[in-house]
Amino acid sequence: MSHVIHQEIVVTASPQRVYSALTDSKQFSAFSGAPAEISPEAGGVFSCFGGMIVGRNLELMANERIVQAWRVANWEAGVYSVVRFALKAQGADTLIVFDHTGFPEGTREHLDSGWHAKYWEPLNKYLG
Repeated sequence: MSHVIHQEIVVTASPQRVYSALTDSKQFSAFSGAPAEISPEAGGVFSCFGGMIVGRNLELMANERIVQAWRVANWEAGVYSVVRFALKAQGADTLIVFDHTGFPEGTREHLDSGWHAKYWEPLNKYLG
């Protein structure tokens, strides 16, 4: 089983608005409906969905790219995956090229559907 999730999603908002929603605690909480604490700096930590998702920002390029060491709180201690959000303007919209790698065996299907249900659908609704 592959340990890679690749998704391409179009969001009806500019890269700036998408980047802000994914990196600002208040906006993330607003679109996700759950508490979030997100450091706006590379190297800073984040906690989303009331602490169910935690990690560290590895790279932040404003309005272009977010790379995070990302984990579900109930994974085995010390196990992190890597998520990459590349934001590309498409007219007034944004194409998110998303890759998630290095997650534990047996979690792919749950994670794959979770990105749509917990990130892309509420984000599009919030920004649209």
